[in-house]
Amino acid sequence: MANPTTVAADSKQNPFGLVYGGAITNNEPGKVNIHPVTYKLGGLDIVANVYTPANYDPRRRYPAIVVAHPNGGIKEQVAGLYAQRLAEQGYITITMDAAYQGGSGGQPRSVDKPQFRIEDIHGAADFITRYAGVDAERLGLLGICGGGGYALSAAKADKRFKTIATLSMFNSGRVRRNGFADSQLNTIQDRLKQVSQARAQEMAGGEILYAGDANLTDAQIAKLPFEMYRQGYEYYWKTHAHPNSTFKYTMSSLLDLMRWDATDQIDLIDQPLLMIAGSKADSLYMTEDAFPKAVGTKDKELFKIEGATHIETYWVPKYVDAALGKLTPFFARTLV
Repeated sequence: MANPTTVAADSKQNPFGLVYGGAITNNEPGKVNIHPVTYKLGGLDIVANVYTPANYDPRRRYPAIVVAHPNGGIKEQVAGLYAQRLAEQGYITITMDAAYQGGSGGQPRSVDKPQFRIEDIHGAADFITRYAGVDAERLGLLGICGGGGYALSAAKADKRFKTIATLSMFNSGRVRRNGFADSQLNTIQDRLKQVSQARAQEMAGGEILYAGDANLTDAQIAKLPFEMYRQGYEYYWKTHAHPNSTFKYTMSSLLDLMRWDATDQIDLIDQPLLMIAGSKADSLYMTEDAFPKAVGTKDKELFKIEGATHIETYWVPKYVDAALGKLTPFFARTLV
């Protein structure tokens, strides 16, 4: 079984643009294969990768899993790693670039609104449940980082998902509203005014403003107050960099992000729920806040990967293996 390595390959060196360690480099008979696909969602072209299990036979019936990527991430990074590893366990998996992001369509670029990210998950379910060999009655969902928060929101209403798992869940609404670790509570109203002005300027045909600085120096990165962000820059800009991946998002997106929360109405989730996070992750508070609010399901577990930070769950072999050590039996039990 392929394992990720510390420094992944250059995207230009992989025929599928994959940057995670142990990525597929060519499709071989009898092994897990990758199938780049494009489909329409809301009039936009969505690009995705479908992974099929070893000895895939389209005449058989396979369980399937949708994998939603982190904020700023794309299908070629951690979402692809977990999609590939789950395909090794016999699942047909799909991971897609969010609309307006990565290789998917949509203008302006890097819009990051919750309603679009949630619709991306519904759209992936639309596509994969019609894919040859997929048993639509055995559909699971895995959301990573920001994709985890959006997965909770999608699954509370979309009962095609029989089971839901999150890894290093990031509540994008709470962080954009309150700051990371609720560090910006005293500036919410001022920031909302700035965001409102940014939308007005954009709608009037002026310059589109962006948030999320993607051009920090090593010294600036080292001074960031949160480990998740320090390690995130290392992951996204050095070890697992990809030209389609960016932290930037339109400032006008914050009108939607700041009034949204991943935990709203998650008592509607009645499906089995597994939430995984690193025990040393400074984002752990978001998983620990969400988990007890999911009161609608009696089948739920919060699992902490001992010693792992947020970003380390994306690529460090022992932590990836630990996550899969929980995900594999969870999906096997709940997608029957």
